[in-house]
Amino acid sequence: MPELTGDPKSHPISSFSQGMTGTCLCGSIRVTIDDPDLFTRRRGHLCHCANCRKVAGSYVASNLIIEEEKVSIEDGKGTLKKYVDTATGSGRPLDRFFCGKCGNPIKSVTPNFPGKVILKMGLFPRIPAPEAESFSLHRHDWEAFHDGVDAYKIKLFGEKL
Repeated sequence: MPELTGDPKSHPISSFSQGMTGTCLCGSIRVTIDDPDLFTRRRGHLCHCANCRKVAGSYVASNLIIEEEKVSIEDGKGTLKKYVDTATGSGRPLDRFFCGKCGNPIKSVTPNFPGKVILKMGLFPRIPAPEAESFSLHRHDWEAFHDGVDAYKIKLFGEKL
């Protein structure tokens, strides 16, 4: 039986005091976050919009909106690909980047958050606790709410649920 490596508790938060690095499933893309405040407060963002759910392959996407200058992406094999998503609620296209080899989502870039990037947190060994969730009106009836997480009806930081 192969060694299981997915337990986030096996990576103490203290080991990410300056930031952290994650990879796509095949390992050809490395993403590093240089931010000593990554785990000092709630930072993550859960999104229930249909497009993010599809990209995540799940009922919710776990994202982190962060300044571009705090993120570096190594793509030594040239596998990073871009899909321009034009079917957005804002009507403004956003760029969705993924690994062309394993299909793993990497990041999104939208004109709605200039100077920032939306990282797909499944790449990383640990995920900061979410501070907010968007498109909460699109939750499934069986989903639980999370204590301490602001739920916005649709737009992130818009009208609360």
